[in-house]
Amino acid sequence: MSLPAVQTLVDCADFSKTVQPYIPQLYDLPAQILQNLSSLQGLKALYLSTNPLVTAFSLSLLLAPVFLVAAEVNRNYSQVDRFWSLLPTIYNAHYVIWAHANGLPTERLDSMLAFSTIWSARLTYNYWRKGGYNIGSEDYRWEILRKHIPGPLFFVFDVLFISTAQSVLLFSVTMPSYILLVTSNMTGESISTLDIVFSQGLVGAVLMAAIADQQQWSKSPYQSVTKSATADEVDYQNAKQEYRKSAKVPEKYSQEELDRGFNTKGLWAYSRHPNFAAEQTGWVGLYLWSCYVTKTYYNWSGVGAIGYLILFQASTWFTELVTAGKYPQYAEYQKKVGMFVPGALSALSGGFDPEAAAKLEDEKKK
Repeated sequence: MSLPAVQTLVDCADFSKTVQPYIPQLYDLPAQILQNLSSLQGLKALYLSTNPLVTAFSLSLLLAPVFLVAAEVNRNYSQVDRFWSLLPTIYNAHYVIWAHANGLPTERLDSMLAFSTIWSARLTYNYWRKGGYNIGSEDYRWEILRKHIPGPLFFVFDVLFISTAQSVLLFSVTMPSYILLVTSNMTGESISTLDIVFSQGLVGAVLMAAIADQQQWSKSPYQSVTKSATADEVDYQNAKQEYRKSAKVPEKYSQEELDRGFNTKGLWAYSRHPNFAAEQTGWVGLYLWSCYVTKTYYNWSGVGAIGYLILFQASTWFTELVTAGKYPQYAEYQKKVGMFVPGALSALSGGFDPEAAAKLEDEKKK
């Protein structure tokens, strides 16, 4: 069995003992697959005898050229985006399946997979209802970047970042799951109370993200809480689109709210991106879980969580750059409310400055 024979919990988080010895398998794996391609039993034996981290990493590398070709052929660079909500759970499911197939303890891994599955369900549904799976759908940010980056350089950007780095990142956020697997194998222990606390905390982060999604896309928080929802109630985004088409303010909305162009109620009054904050919390929480089970303050698998945080910082900065250019009041929103983490005085309790609203009206008339 291709798992390290470690002696202590700290060893379970030691890169030189749990990862480095299996790097040669990465180089041999393509030839091994070709040799067993005609034998289902041979492929199964190869799967069980290959270190699960190596298998997962190999898949992320294999997918990179697939994403690249699909992007360049279709001139659509949201290929990784369509798999963003699925790949981390596929990797996590792989760790669980591998453990089950090798007869290892899986209670801790099973609870981790429950979180990951719920995370995927929430993000996949949200991406679908935004039209992300429609034919030809593409993240608007790629189109903006294409206008500012010359074609040859954008191709290099696609190769290195869009198709490869993002694919590897979706694998790397699940690396703490490998540490959970190694630890469970060493101790043979079942799930503990603190394991349950971690797993439920991760699920809680997903639920928080789902609440933020709903406040943005489903029943609007502006609607009266004293009346039950009816079939003709519309969300903020739909109401905004209706207002733009007809110039008529839909019922239960004010003109100021719709002219503003973005939601500032519910969780959005305390964080400019509460759904993003909750999503990052989930994967950082998985990393902290791996630190807890190995009794370490940090370990190598944190590279994935750090990369995830860096990506969200950069992409959210770019998103807000575009948003601030569309909505004049967004700059005021940025000053009053934190990007991810609410500050002690960051809640949008006082609303917007009337002068800013007047400025918006003047600019619209020009």
